[in-house]
Amino acid sequence: MGKRECTGVPAGSSTVEVSGESVAVCRSGRGVPVVCLHAIGHGGGDFQPLADRVSTRYEVIRIDWPGHGRSGDAKDPPSARAYADLLAGILDRLRVERPIIIGCSIGGAAALLHAQDHPVRGLVLCDPGGLLEINGLARAFIRTFAAFFRAGERGAWWFGAAYALYYRFLVLPTRAAAPQRGRIIAAGRELAPLLRAAWESFGEPEADIRERALALDVPVWFAWARSDRVIPLGLCKPCIDKMHDATLTTFAGGHAAFLEQPDLFARGFLDFAGRLDRRAADAGGLRRSSGQEPERVGPKVAPESGDAPQHAERLHSS
Repeated sequence: MGKRECTGVPAGSSTVEVSGESVAVCRSGRGVPVVCLHAIGHGGGDFQPLADRVSTRYEVIRIDWPGHGRSGDAKDPPSARAYADLLAGILDRLRVERPIIIGCSIGGAAALLHAQDHPVRGLVLCDPGGLLEINGLARAFIRTFAAFFRAGERGAWWFGAAYALYYRFLVLPTRAAAPQRGRIIAAGRELAPLLRAAWESFGEPEADIRERALALDVPVWFAWARSDRVIPLGLCKPCIDKMHDATLTTFAGGHAAFLEQPDLFARGFLDFAGRLDRRAADAGGLRRSSGQEPERVGPKVAPESGDAPQHAERLHSS
């Protein structure tokens, strides 16, 4: 390990052994479990601001993916499918059932794949991968980023400065994200091999998980950073619009609303999670009395000035 430790879950967190991987896990708070899955090159520390705000009402479970944060070195290449399979083993070891899962980027794609095969209360997807067509233009874009991280892997002299600019102005540009952004930048060279491997996986045919998203029948809240240039909302929204039970809120930021707008995101999350709780309670009564379906669930984040969410939409197919 090295500088990546500082991006991850707190020192002293427990570890679980799953499929040959040693995974660091932090559990805080009490209540319905909320599992947090970070983006590639990040760590469980991304979710510290959220844990600070909601762990009095929910149990927040943060995971460092293999090779990240305080987890052991990765044994297998990263991909959304590999992470989804690993997540199933982690939750089994932790005896966590029907969680709410928050996933960002590759973590969001892994959460979506997990939810197809395992019961969850709901999903919070923050700029997830997998919801756009992997066409020639997308593959060229992916190859460019894979080459960028390959240069970091081989020790290119310019990579550190370029990576810092990339994070400062594109990925995490907001002031609230600055402390974690600095830690992520410092670990850039160390994590370049995993970043390269992950980006290569994004160009594979199985990285397109739109059909799986459309087959989901669980409540999904999309919390999108509207300045994202890596996974633009406009390219993913056609899929989101067709999903069965999805809502969308956009926030000022580049890739991770929970880190870049922590107060506003926490407010939206608590509303979404509270509605899931009420829906679960109501569903039991409805099934016993009349067999009616409970109402769809979506967050209501009131617009404010400044960096408030731009809009919230209720989205579902007719």
